[in-house]
Amino acid sequence: MANKNYSLAHTKWMCKYHVVFTPKYRRKAIYGQYREDLREIIKTLCKYKGVEIIEGHLMVDHVHLLLAIPPRLSVSNFMGYLKGKSALMMFERHANLKYKFGNRHFWAEGYYVSTVGLNEETIKKYIQEQEKHDILMDKLSVKEYVDPFE
Repeated sequence: MANKNYSLAHTKWMCKYHVVFTPKYRRKAIYGQYREDLREIIKTLCKYKGVEIIEGHLMVDHVHLLLAIPPRLSVSNFMGYLKGKSALMMFERHANLKYKFGNRHFWAEGYYVSTVGLNEETIKKYIQEQEKHDILMDKLSVKEYVDPFE
């Protein structure tokens, strides 16, 4: 999979991107009933544009994706499409969200993107282990106060 070349009419390509984006105000909205719907929506929208999801993980308050985006699409145009359409589809499926996210802004502005190149396995491992790392860091950062008068 690391060296899989895709082809269009006159080109061979291998354009992989690690993309991270968050909900508005970094709300912990990507959990529970919304998680499965959001996963299905993202898969559907990627399939419509011919983008392959190599690896993906919906965290509590952000989304990690490893995508193979064809060179005929720019990353910024695709991300605008993905975030815009997914927000509309989420508000259509869950009408109660419009009270939490006013003016139909589900996603925060912007996103993080980096090219992957040939170190795809490293990025896949990072995405898979990100949640475990976050949970471990939360456990380390929690202070337990001991009553000094015991």
